[in-house]
Amino acid sequence: MTGTEADARHDGAVCRRLVGRTAVVTGAGSGIGLATARRLASEGAHVVCADVDPERGEAAAEETGGLFVAVDVTDPAQVEALFATAHDTYGSVDVAFNNAGISPPDDDSILTTDLDAWRRVQDVNLTSVYLCCKHVIPYMRRQGRGSIINTASFVAKMGAATSQISYTASKGGVLAMSRELGVQFARDGVRVNALCPGPVNTPLLTELFAADPERARRRLVHIPLGRFAEPEEIAAAVAFLASDDASFVNAAEFLVDGGIAGAYVTPL
Repeated sequence: MTGTEADARHDGAVCRRLVGRTAVVTGAGSGIGLATARRLASEGAHVVCADVDPERGEAAAEETGGLFVAVDVTDPAQVEALFATAHDTYGSVDVAFNNAGISPPDDDSILTTDLDAWRRVQDVNLTSVYLCCKHVIPYMRRQGRGSIINTASFVAKMGAATSQISYTASKGGVLAMSRELGVQFARDGVRVNALCPGPVNTPLLTELFAADPERARRRLVHIPLGRFAEPEEIAAAVAFLASDDASFVNAAEFLVDGGIAGAYVTPL
């Protein structure tokens, strides 16, 4: 399915489940974050587009009729200010899609990945989710409601010989943390779920595979559907988890992977 096909399919079937609610999306300037900002806005949410890149973040906010906040998600003060700004602007923080992440080429086998690369990926992919949850949960507890969706990955559930050791470890941490937070705060009305996408047709994936097409081919063959996901397909899953349609979905590992995790062999 092309991006245009995915857009057309979802444009014809968008619900209005988030009217009047405030959603904060990190990494909103591109990829899954941008597709999700668009989807949440189309469902009626006030969208706060958070990104480290001002040009992309502002463009996302302008397109979705939302608010741009420049933020380095590894900086505690900036993350705290992000959610304060969202609350002060719109009066609530109902949805937090903690999605910002990196997968740099120097994160590879444990035998070749140096400590600086390990720490950089952990900071952006795991510590940022910790900070976002830490600073958004108090608003949601006071409201008595809220949905947090943290971007993990299918690799948090499976091992890969084509390793990205720090990325995989960080996503495993997101998965475990989301489960624990979902249990701890469930009776405060706060749901926390880990979204586990398969490979998605985004600039991040393109960058990862550009220098090594064989790596892409090795992964693609293991997807029963025979293709990478489109960002809009992941955004649809986020919108579901954000909405009251998912009111009994909590502390879950929400796989959107085209069947990878369920496959022993794939079709010829």
